[in-house]
Parts: sequence; C-alpha cells; structure tokens
Amino acid sequence: MPQRISLADADCAIAQALDVVGDWWTLLIVRDTARGVHRFDELQRELGVSRKVLTERLRLLVDAGVLTRHPYQDRPVRHEYRLTPRGRALLPVLIALQDWGDAWVLGEGETMATAAEDSREAARVQALVGTRLPGLDLLDQDGVSRDPVAATAYTVLYCFPGAYARADAYPPGWAGIPGARGCTLESCTYRDRLAEFTAAGATVHGVSTQRPDEQKAFSDKERLRFPLFSDAGLTLAAALRLPTFRAGGVTRLKRLTLVVDRERTVVEALYPVTDIEASVTAALAAVGRAAGRAGPGAAPLSEPPLR
Repeated sequence: MPQRISLADADCAIAQALDVVGDWWTLLIVRDTARGVHRFDELQRELGVSRKVLTERLRLLVDAGVLTRHPYQDRPVRHEYRLTPRGRALLPVLIALQDWGDAWVLGEGETMATAAEDSREAARVQALVGTRLPGLDLLDQDGVSRDPVAATAYTVLYCFPGAYARADAYPPGWAGIPGARGCTLESCTYRDRLAEFTAAGATVHGVSTQRPDEQKAFSDKERLRFPLFSDAGLTLAAALRLPTFRAGGVTRLKRLTLVVDRERTVVEALYPVTDIEASVTAALAAVGRAAGRAGPGAAPLSEPPLR
C-alpha cells in the first residue's frame, strides 16, 4: 500500500492516522471485526473484496497494532483477526462516521433521537432480526463488567438516549431533540411491568452511553429493579451498527428495543419507537411470539400479542 503522508505531515495526527486507516477497506475491516466477523473467508464474503487486497489490508492492520492474529486451526494453520485495545479505540471513529452518514448523507442534517419508519436507518436496525450478537461485556451501573445478554430464555435490551436523577443534568436543548424525551417514562414502564416479562421468561436490561455512576443515580431515584448497562465505549453500538446522535458533547444511542434469545440471536427489533408505552407492550408480545415458536416448554406470554 503506497505511503500518502509527506514530511510536512509528520506532526499531524490526522494525516498519520489516515496513513493507517484512510483506505476504504481498512475501516470496513475494523467495522466487521467489531461485529464479530473474525475469519479471513468470512471477512472476504462480507466485504466482497479480493483475497489479495484483503491479505494486504489485514497485514497493514496487524502491523499497525489495530488487529491481532489468533490461531483457531492447526492443519493447516488458520487465524482469526481480533481488535486490540488500539483497534477498539477506533470504534468511536466508526460511530462518528455512521452518525454523520445517517444525518448528512442519508438524512437532512437534523439532530434526532429517532428516525422515519421508511428510512435507511430504520431498515438497518430491522435487518438485525436473525443476526447474532457477538460476545461482549459492558459495565453495569455498579461498574461491574458483564454480558448484557442474560442466561434466561430472552433478554429485552431497550436502548435509550439518557436519563438522569436531576432535571438540570440533561444537556441544553434536550427537550427540542425529536425522540429524546421519554427515557424516564420508558424505564419506569419496564419497572412497573417487570413481573410480566419475568413470567414470560425474559430479563430486562436498559442500555445507554451514560457513565455507570449517572445510571446508578437514576436507577436508585426511580427504584428500578433491573440493571442498566453503559455502552460509553460504543462496543454494542459498533457491534450492531446501532443509530446514534450527539448531544451535550456525548454520542448517544437512539431509542430502540431488541429482543435477544439465549443463543444471542435477535428475534425482534423495534425502531423507531414513537409510542413508549406501546413499545413496552410490543416487546412483551415479541417475547411471547418467540416463545411460541420455540415450541412446548417455552415460557408463556402474559398477555395476548399485539395485532
């Protein structure tokens, strides 16, 4: 791969970074490894790139310390490619590019915590149904690193922009961002209906990009009876290409709900969420439909599915 930087750019961090990840394919490789695609043949199939180009880009990223190789087969020797800490530090870059693309290439440049039902963004989220969430850990509200997917038959992951214990903690202009308001209502609705989800065989987890201490203060104030998880490092957002927006200098998840089974497969994706209380009912109905498809012995639904 030809070097593009000049001596005049030697002290420019932007130019130096682009020398590593400025090629079309390199960032897409980082994107797909963040999604759990680790093997050469899988990457080639996902990207549609030639073996020669993929080999060159993988070597570049390994040499730059962005990826590391892990053997998974002896005869012949084959390797998986996984992000290093240096590589994971690129996840906010990927999300920033995605956010810019959603707002300014696919959209009209408006800051929103939601999207139109017929948008490319909504189609991307709904296409998650049937895909598998890669193994990952997030910090919970107590600062403990653990899997956001529970051991129960189903996990409802509701992603929300941000909820705070104090009204003055919200970023300026929060109420004017379409879709941003309603996080407290959403969490409290899940709290009040938690017994129904438990009876249906589902665990409820909330996810935002807030710090764990902010989440704990909110959880304690509202007496939530389920954990909140922090995706401040954008690990989950990058793994699933979840839509985000910027407010108060922080990248935030747009409001959406995923129902994930024990095998980590997404069985339902609700987005956009325009009616918060109805979305909680829809998530419960989705658990019931999934349990019904799973056959005898599956957890029953607490109420009839939505029609």
